[in-house]
Amino acid sequence: MILLPPDLRLTLRANGMARRACDEQGRRFDPPPVVKLFNPLGAATWLATALAEDGDTLFGLADLGFGCPELDCFSLSEIAAVRLPFGLGIERDLTFASTVALSVWVASARRAGSILWAETLLRRATQGGSPPGPDPSQEISSTQDLPYRSGGPDGG
Repeated sequence: MILLPPDLRLTLRANGMARRACDEQGRRFDPPPVVKLFNPLGAATWLATALAEDGDTLFGLADLGFGCPELDCFSLSEIAAVRLPFGLGIERDLTFASTVALSVWVASARRAGSILWAETLLRRATQGGSPPGPDPSQEISSTQDLPYRSGGPDGG
């Protein structure tokens, strides 16, 4: 599977240029994630919003499944080089689309402990008509208002 087809690569590059321009002007750039990559045999998940000039460095939210999602840069070539059992590799979620800003994803994923669980919570919030997550400008220090997590991302 091609992880970044030309249309997504172009969108990520445009976001990369916009992010750099905003950084230079001291403005905040907070687009929604453009692409979701995941390990089909594990919990590792990446949400990317921007691609650097080198064509390899992605910026976004990375969750390797240890309960502490990180906002950082990651290498597309390293992700593409991962070889899993049964001949599998890292895949792109073909159905992923988000209108929620990356900062909301970050706050939700850190609060929930994973991108997968945050995705479920954000989907429920948007379907239920409530706001799609906490105010990203406020530091989140507790998980008291999260629903009980009884298993997998869908609570099963």
